[in-house]
Amino acid sequence: MSLPPDVRLSVLDLAPVPSGGDVATALRNTLDLARRAERLGYHRYWLAEHHNSPGVASAATAVLIGHVAQVTERMRVGSGGIMLPNHAPIVVAEQFGTLEAFHPGRIDLGLGRAPGTDKHTAQAIRGARASLSAEDFPEQLNELLGYFEPDEQRPVHAVPAIGRKPPVWLLGSSGFSAKLAGELGLPFAFAHHIAARNTLPAVRLYRESFRPSEALREPYLMLAVAVVCAETDERARWLAGPMRLRFLSRHHGRAIPLPTPEDAAAYDYTDADRKLLDERFGSNVVGSPETVRKGLGTLVEDTGADELMLTTMVQGHADRVRSYELVALLR
Repeated sequence: MSLPPDVRLSVLDLAPVPSGGDVATALRNTLDLARRAERLGYHRYWLAEHHNSPGVASAATAVLIGHVAQVTERMRVGSGGIMLPNHAPIVVAEQFGTLEAFHPGRIDLGLGRAPGTDKHTAQAIRGARASLSAEDFPEQLNELLGYFEPDEQRPVHAVPAIGRKPPVWLLGSSGFSAKLAGELGLPFAFAHHIAARNTLPAVRLYRESFRPSEALREPYLMLAVAVVCAETDERARWLAGPMRLRFLSRHHGRAIPLPTPEDAAAYDYTDADRKLLDERFGSNVVGSPETVRKGLGTLVEDTGADELMLTTMVQGHADRVRSYELVALLR
């Protein structure tokens, strides 16, 4: 199975902070990876909003998008995504209108409806707006989109946003956002790396619900996929160990930075741990270039995806860069 040449490849980055590392280095590594990704021909580079998460430095997502756009020239840069319930829609409109003003035609606004964090952190972020839930997302989205259009009847204006609406994407890991994206005629990005069992039903629902709009005449589907590529299958599995251990630690109530491959290999996993990790990470594409080629090709064949957004969480920056280099060579 080969990877079709017309399927775009993109990058999803969480600015990982490894054990023993620091946020400043992680952010510099993000800028370095973005420059390299552009040279390698990746189509877009998205940053993900996560809060109160050791090992992730992309919390100030809009700020980081601006820096990535500043050090690149052609690649699209955006959010994968902004968790809209965490923010006042007018603030998101102002931020992304400003980004679009600085980098016209290169900014994407990807939106999610989940808080993307625990309830205590959500309370700290939202303050008096903590009662908002994912079910309020369509109303918030409508308010946000309105700020990008001139309206003399509106008493409040997001001044930097007016006339500067970047392409808006809906992100999801279930059918809710898939259906809404289809009904609104928006591009849809599905989190295959988080909820692989929901991928095919959500893709089907998106296409069945799709109505042409000013933004799109036909559905456009992107899948976010966790990928680790190395020279051999064994090396790739070794490098993938830290993200498995980090997930397991978080599952047991202890959030940690990305451990080393050595620590991941030495950990005393129970049978229950191994079962959980196999279920959670079975959809990841991990291996040599040929293994990754087959895995991504099968995924595209099964879903008809127009674009794949690859997220690679490994401990060493050089290994992360090398993974993206090897995948780029598959085309």
